[in-house]
Amino acid sequence: MSIKQKLAMGILTGGLAISMIGGGTYAYFNDVETSTNQFAAGTLDLAVNPETIINVSNIKPGDWMNRTFKLENNGSLDISKIFLTTEYTESVAGFGDHIVVDFLRNDDKSGLLGASNVIVSKKLSELASMSPDAVKNVSPSFFGIQGGEDSGIKAGTKDNMYVKFRFNDSGADQNAYQAATLELKWKFDAQQTKGVSK
Repeated sequence: MSIKQKLAMGILTGGLAISMIGGGTYAYFNDVETSTNQFAAGTLDLAVNPETIINVSNIKPGDWMNRTFKLENNGSLDISKIFLTTEYTESVAGFGDHIVVDFLRNDDKSGLLGASNVIVSKKLSELASMSPDAVKNVSPSFFGIQGGEDSGIKAGTKDNMYVKFRFNDSGADQNAYQAATLELKWKFDAQQTKGVSK
């Protein structure tokens, strides 16, 4: 090994020794803590009870059918709105013009001065282009006091619904609808409440 190599090796060894001594003599306090965090999303879980609201046969013009059902919030989050959409298939064209929803009422939202009617006297054909909020308190107010529950459904609660269907008697020839069938699909679309500070 040449003199230059020996000299370089000596300088490197000396530098390493000094850095180890310096590192060993430099001391400071230290404390480490760990924070474990979690995010868990809530659930929207709407149920219609019973699932089949109406199943009727042998109806004739002038017949009416009253039914009750519940909208249940089985989730962990409050529901602010439930939009109702109407779809139907008919075996005879125009039958949907003769089936009328006289009223759909949310009894829990009704006040002392009147009912909270979601729907008032609409043909199925008219409802097909609408999407009313089934849990909005629309009962009449008195001096700014509305009565009934606030709009929406809180987690773990339910709203009692009342509906009256009617086969409208037009007073004219309705023979075209003898043995006609109609399958009604009501879709209830639950919406969350606005986000808040947690």
